[in-house]
Amino acid sequence: MEQTYKAYYQSPIGLLEIKATLQAITFIRFCDRRESEKTCPIIRECITQLDEYFSGKRKDFQLNLAPRGTEFRQRVWQALRKIPYGETRSYQEIADAVGNAKACRAVGDANRNNPIPIIIPCHRVIGKDGRLTGFSGGLWRKEWLLRHEQGKPGD
Repeated sequence: MEQTYKAYYQSPIGLLEIKATLQAITFIRFCDRRESEKTCPIIRECITQLDEYFSGKRKDFQLNLAPRGTEFRQRVWQALRKIPYGETRSYQEIADAVGNAKACRAVGDANRNNPIPIIIPCHRVIGKDGRLTGFSGGLWRKEWLLRHEQGKPGD
């Protein structure tokens, strides 16, 4: 089995645990405490890019990613990466983008199970009526991220 590395990043919206192989980021999640760390170059680059994102200097992440999931989830996560910084799309628009207009619930499930939030920007997906809906890190974080990308953080 391939070696896994782990480090932590203190973001403005909470502590993030980052996992990777030597080739790619595999997992990011919000967590409450740090455990032992064993970092690698791609995690250090991820932390640099997260710093740039949270400071408003980066709009697109340039990292190798290897999220684990079904073929459908992979297609959804690819579609999420195409949503421009500062913009949102509805679950319906993502379902249409992956070629299955009736898959809104499955898109929601893929969003909920996104193993690399922020970098795979599931926070940019909202309800068809414009309302904020689920985010694994909590709706307050989703709202913060969207406001940050629109240049209005902190309110």
